[in-house]
Amino acid sequence: MSKPNRCAIKGCKQRGEWAELCFMARAAARGMSVTRPHGDSASYDVGIEHNGRYVRVQVKSTTFQRNGSYTCNIISKTGVHYLPGKLDVFAVYLVPIDLWYIIPFEVAAHNKSLNLTPYDGHKFAQYIEAWHLLRGDEGR
Repeated sequence: MSKPNRCAIKGCKQRGEWAELCFMARAAARGMSVTRPHGDSASYDVGIEHNGRYVRVQVKSTTFQRNGSYTCNIISKTGVHYLPGKLDVFAVYLVPIDLWYIIPFEVAAHNKSLNLTPYDGHKFAQYIEAWHLLRGDEGR
């Protein structure tokens, strides 16, 4: 069986919905309970519950890469910054390399976009596959 083409989904909305499903599957595989708000009007995409702790997650994805760095917009569809108190974490999926960044809201909120370069020592390196942040674990 051949490996699926992770870049086959070209439409932004459809790719975003697919990325949300990928995120939910990864979180569930790590033992977290996954919820999804009804409708499209919530300020977050996915809720994660683990040991009584609830985390509101905004899922983003990108396929745009230049010089080893991936760029992902973290503003709303209408170009507005997400508001404090409305979500807790950005989960950013780098589609071509099948890699997740789990970034606390307060770390990224002042940005319109993030430049993510997946190597040690990069500004956001500590958030690569940082699923422990959703569980509330201090360690990995």
